[in-house]
Amino acid sequence: MWIAKIFAIFASLIGILRTHMADWKERLGMVYSTNPDFTYDYGEEDEEATLAPEKQSLRVWRDSKGRGGKVVTVVRGFVGTTSDLEELGRTLKRGCGVGGSVKDGEIIIQGDHRDRVTALLVGYGYKQTKRV
Repeated sequence: MWIAKIFAIFASLIGILRTHMADWKERLGMVYSTNPDFTYDYGEEDEEATLAPEKQSLRVWRDSKGRGGKVVTVVRGFVGTTSDLEELGRTLKRGCGVGGSVKDGEIIIQGDHRDRVTALLVGYGYKQTKRV
């Protein structure tokens, strides 16, 4: 019984320390301020709101540069939050039955699936989708 309480206290202390450690690491380049009303700006930008599918202008590319000669399908031009982009990426990967990832605002699908991805996007309401 008392071991469980000690373990819970220890776990909460570790959580507090991790939060504190992450905080000072984010402030490494900051110079000391004497202003009592000073609040540190972490430089986080607000994400753009996700446009409606019919207003999105997506481009579907075939790419093999920097991938050891392996071909991938890349979807570019998505305007919106990262979570919505990741959800669209999951849906496209599931629809094509292949793997892939979401990096730097692009959806990367393994293999040359331009026709299938374009058809899926048009079916999901992304009417301004073009195969390049």
